[in-house]
Amino acid sequence: MKKQKPSFFNLHLTSNISIALVLFMVGLLTWLLLTVTNYAHRSQENITISLQLDDSITSTDFARLTAYVNATPIATHYIYISKDSALNELIQTLGDDPTSMLGYNPINASIEVYLSQRYANVDSIQKVVIPKFSSFAGVSDIIYEQDMIELMDNNIQRLLFFISVIVLVLIFISVVLINNTIRLTIYSKRFIINTMRLVGARNSFIRAPFIQKAMVNAVIGALIGIVLLAASLYFMQIQINGYTNLAELFDPTVTIPVAAIMIVVSLVINYFATLFAVNRYLRMSTDKLYFV
Repeated sequence: MKKQKPSFFNLHLTSNISIALVLFMVGLLTWLLLTVTNYAHRSQENITISLQLDDSITSTDFARLTAYVNATPIATHYIYISKDSALNELIQTLGDDPTSMLGYNPINASIEVYLSQRYANVDSIQKVVIPKFSSFAGVSDIIYEQDMIELMDNNIQRLLFFISVIVLVLIFISVVLINNTIRLTIYSKRFIINTMRLVGARNSFIRAPFIQKAMVNAVIGALIGIVLLAASLYFMQIQINGYTNLAELFDPTVTIPVAAIMIVVSLVINYFATLFAVNRYLRMSTDKLYFV
């Protein structure tokens, strides 16, 4: 009888594709989570507080204040707004010059301090930032938009929590699906496992080829999933923006962790699923193999 050639769509290929599709969804949501997190951090670093300066502030006090802003981890950078610049902005906003009625410029010079992400929240501003800057001579008042900052922080926390829950649920589903796929693969080899056990092979010797094959399948599945994810993101940006900014799309701070997570998740799930599946048949008697 002519020996039948293995079909291209064999069990191992089906297993690899199944693993790849599951990992693709894990990678997509993980990419979304990290992208939203990075965007949230960048948005928070646009939060500013305004240090209102006394007209009588000395050059020494001003130099001490700006030196501290440059050195402290509280701030990323600052912008100095002179009295004249502030007055011009007010005139453009109101369409009227208050100096024509008052006879003097009522606007204070100020320093717009851009906060670092760690301190860009109301709690840190009230407990750390304001006490620090209030201690400097020449600072008459500190202004910030508390309601806007609280709203931004609450929205970011809710969004990150929602996406994190979805990622965790999907990882759980991934564990179940990949575990079932591997159990079916091992199930087809249960009599081979039993034969090896009956001829005296050690359990570690029997497990070794299955685990090695599982690790290879895990890497192949993860790589396929990564390629699918990259292609999906590429075409998604073309459809949305009409162009592709590869530097922005494949940001290393996002793509490298996502790829690493996909590979690690694949390796861990494949290893333990294969280990448990093989051990199950190692402990099973020959008679029971016909009824599982």
